[in-house]
Amino acid sequence: MKQQPLLQRYKRAERINHWVVAGCFVLLAISGLGFFYSSFFWLTNIFGSPQLARIFHPFIGIVMFIGFFILFLRYWRHNFLDKEDVRWLKSVKTILKGHEVGDIGKYNGGQKAMFWLMSACVALLFISGIIIWRPYFAPLFPIPLIRIALLVHCCAAVVLISGIIIHVYAAIWVKGTIPSMVEGVVSQEWAKKHHPRWYREMMEKHRRQEQGEKETS
Repeated sequence: MKQQPLLQRYKRAERINHWVVAGCFVLLAISGLGFFYSSFFWLTNIFGSPQLARIFHPFIGIVMFIGFFILFLRYWRHNFLDKEDVRWLKSVKTILKGHEVGDIGKYNGGQKAMFWLMSACVALLFISGIIIWRPYFAPLFPIPLIRIALLVHCCAAVVLISGIIIHVYAAIWVKGTIPSMVEGVVSQEWAKKHHPRWYREMMEKHRRQEQGEKETS
């Protein structure tokens, strides 16, 4: 039996962008936990010493923000909730049992909600991080604002770390998701099961490409 061709879900540039952001997040989360919890202070040695962690943490934060901003520009138009996503969100119990719900496009309701949560957290982390960044920017702001920014930074970090844990768990739970971000392709069976509307769109795109090739040959 002839194997069906794979569908491209992510291009190479998208995958590199994703893993750069993911790598930065891991470094920031580990060093940030070391700064926030005294019992985890030993984690700041991830950069060699606590002093180096203090220096590198904000600069890596800038790299992550730029990388995530590029991802945001790539995907924001695909992440507006529609009625099928609302239906998906209302059927979480059914989905957890392994049954898909709704005519889902490239992303489901959970992925879209996570996208906007991450976007909000990254924006808050960037703004608050600039305000508390010594010795460059913090002297420009009053102490009460710096204290508020510290609180916002910590809260946004905790929410983002929690969200990423859910994001990773969901990627592992739905077999075939992680390979799609590593290799960039998925099987037609996977696409048809988890993202039927996107599957139809991709198949129609392939049909048009084949038709165009035949007309030009």
